[in-house]
Amino acid sequence: MTMGKFITLEGVEGVGKTTNLNFIASYLTSNGKKIITTREPGGTKIAEKIRDLLLEHNEEKLCNESELLLMFAARAQHIENIIKPALDAGKWVVCDRFTDATYAYQGGGRHFKMADINWFEKFVQKGLSPDKTVLLDLSVDVGLERAAGRSEPDRFESEKKAFFNNVRRVYLERAKAEPNRFCIVDASKSIEQVQKNIQRYLDKMLTDG
Repeated sequence: MTMGKFITLEGVEGVGKTTNLNFIASYLTSNGKKIITTREPGGTKIAEKIRDLLLEHNEEKLCNESELLLMFAARAQHIENIIKPALDAGKWVVCDRFTDATYAYQGGGRHFKMADINWFEKFVQKGLSPDKTVLLDLSVDVGLERAAGRSEPDRFESEKKAFFNNVRRVYLERAKAEPNRFCIVDASKSIEQVQKNIQRYLDKMLTDG
């Protein structure tokens, strides 16, 4: 059986990941692919409980080290119980955030050493990496303005603008370092134009097999 493909969506707050994840899943399904959609942190019952710990405002402050460890704990559950079995079964996995988000948020935002994050990546993922990463790029000001209208801000959304500027910077640095895996899509465009641009990358993946 042919292995499935692993597609991730990344970007700062308010870039439209959920909307475009649904578009990608629908488009691939219409092209005959078996799809599962998922998210990080989360994706399994245990990982979703960890997500709650990471996103909720709590009386006890969650230290940065615990945040990083919890991210990879949730990811280990996700890979073992959802992502790897789906890929082995020939399904295409479309995921809202993955390890690039850890480099961006915990590396860029929290200032962890990238080498430390890389160690955890190797330990947990054992070589697993997305086949394609769609980076929805948008200015932090516009992204936060969009996100503000959705709901009460979670623990990450409550961070300062400088935090998100660092997140975006790291995302763009990673995209520049891995141009074959990343496709940068200007999320300031209309949703029709954004999805047209995403479709071009999907068509190439479908053609390449």
